Amino acid sequence: MAGKTALIAGATGLIGKELLQFLLNSNEYDKVIAIVRRPVELDHTKLDERVVDFEQLEQSKEIFAVDDVFCCLGTTIKKAKTKEAMWKIDVDYPVEIARLASSQGARKFLLVSSMNADSNSPIFYSKMKGKLEEEIKQIPFETTAIFRPSLLLGNREEFRLGERAAAAIFTKVPFLFAGPLKKFKAIEGRTVASAMYRVAQKNIQGVTVYPSEQIHEIGG
Repeated sequence: MAGKTALIAGATGLIGKELLQFLLNSNEYDKVIAIVRRPVELDHTKLDERVVDFEQLEQSKEIFAVDDVFCCLGTTIKKAKTKEAMWKIDVDYPVEIARLASSQGARKFLLVSSMNADSNSPIFYSKMKGKLEEEIKQIPFETTAIFRPSLLLGNREEFRLGERAAAAIFTKVPFLFAGPLKKFKAIEGRTVASAMYRVAQKNIQGVTVYPSEQIHEIGG
């Protein structure tokens, strides 16, 4: 289907900035709306950049009248400062985006979650992502695709010591992540973005959860 309109949230993040390029360079989308808190500083004829107040998304509900929605929002406790603020960015905003997009007739919703998402987990981050998935699954779309990548590789704006260390280990001894440990294999942000883009072009009905090893296969 040519001539589609996509909306992306989180276009300045590790996965989002790669996904934005896929969308802009594609033949499937004539228009790409990026909702951002700060400008992405990118000039492209297809790009419709909207700087919005994520606390007041209802006031901009008309921009959610699109075909496909890609949500790559997420932060860290270091940047958010509190668990409450982190929850708002990682759960409340994506759910509100999905709710508004559904009400405006969007057909597909593609979400970046986490490998260990589990609403019953004692670990805050895993529980948070699990709750997010539960909320998103309740919102009616023709297609809901949830991506659960493992450790992400790529150039981030912020320095994350744990990720740098893990990435170094994976680079030097990649053979360790085979067989049963394959699901823990680190994955490039660009690979996740590629998988999201490719899945959006398929006619897959209902809710599908993509574990990291499947994201590797689709996006690689």
